[in-house]
Amino acid sequence: MKFVDNLTKKEYMSFFNKFPYSHFLQSYAWGEAIKDTRGKTPCYVGLKNDKNELVAAALLLKKSMPFGLCYYYCSRGYLIDFKDTALVKTFTEEMKKYLKRTNGIYVKINPEIMYQEIDKDGNPVPNGKSNIDIFNNLISLGYKHKGFVKLYENNEPRYTFRRYFEQYDSMEDIEKSIFKTFMQTVHRSYSYNLKINFDSDVKNFFELNKSNAAKDNFVQYSDEFYQALYKYGKEDGNLLVFDVTVNGKKLYKDTKEALDKINDDFKNNLITKKQKPDALDKKTRLEKELTMFEPYKEKGDMVICSLINGIANNQMWTMYIGNNKLGEDLFAVNRIYYETIKYCFEHKYRFLDLYGTVGDPNTKYKNLGGLHAYKKKYGDTFIEFIGEFDLVNKPLWYAILPFLLKIYRTIKK
Repeated sequence: MKFVDNLTKKEYMSFFNKFPYSHFLQSYAWGEAIKDTRGKTPCYVGLKNDKNELVAAALLLKKSMPFGLCYYYCSRGYLIDFKDTALVKTFTEEMKKYLKRTNGIYVKINPEIMYQEIDKDGNPVPNGKSNIDIFNNLISLGYKHKGFVKLYENNEPRYTFRRYFEQYDSMEDIEKSIFKTFMQTVHRSYSYNLKINFDSDVKNFFELNKSNAAKDNFVQYSDEFYQALYKYGKEDGNLLVFDVTVNGKKLYKDTKEALDKINDDFKNNLITKKQKPDALDKKTRLEKELTMFEPYKEKGDMVICSLINGIANNQMWTMYIGNNKLGEDLFAVNRIYYETIKYCFEHKYRFLDLYGTVGDPNTKYKNLGGLHAYKKKYGDTFIEFIGEFDLVNKPLWYAILPFLLKIYRTIKK
């Protein structure tokens, strides 16, 4: 076996595209976007067998420090079969040597491997599936587990909702698995003549994402990051942007015409006694909507919701979403998630992952409990991942690094 610490893009992506469990966050595009916008250097490393064939690889995001020191983050872990204990052991030994050669303090990994099967409340399923053997093997090789966190304390979420499409024969079957209230809003959205674009860009994303970040109390990434991510991801076929548009003039015109018609029907006694309660509800709704749509009556096509999706080997992750107030009012968010599910099913994707939720559905921290309840409506399988592990090369520096980083970030503010 030979460890290679400078894989070419062709070598890395060839292995990435063949590896059955690759993740968007392990893609070459992700590494280049991080390099351009977040001050980290992507290192593409791998392990070759005696036939000069790659059998494992990794994207290591290197953060350089004073005194020639550095540390690495390997998002979603190595591209390796974690069940092959001999291979994992060999790769780990090579990683230890690599850390020594590069003066690395540690490398952090967080494999996207299910830890144990859980129910809808996050409790272990009795006699359910488990990957405790993988967990124990990593511990035996010297990795330090960073805990079974329930919220978003670490670099990537330890829980998610994921929909596997092989269990469904039709969209009708899928719709039956989605909450009825969610589907009702999807059906309602059709009345607003929303247009779905399955091959968009990120020109409008930053502004749309502002309201989401403020509402859910999350840090928003820079516009430069989204632009870089789109550039590299689109180039390599690892990213799709879906968006929803609506025509302001038509929206206002159609609503006014619908309201005028129902008013005429009342005036001309065309509404029966039985129809009257529903007609009055509709009239009230249309009056409210007409006032709501007034600011847009002279506007043309507007993007009101945008979703950035990461892709790897017929697997999709809904990475980032942005929408404005009009998008909320027209149920564009629910519609875009529904259309994404439909797109994945029709294009034969293996799964759609909602990229993160919490392990404690009842948490009151930030808006995480609310986000969990929302994703649960259409997300399908609730999954718990194995968590973060650190492979430490310099124990002393590793112990004091959190304090140094805290001081640095305080000064930087």
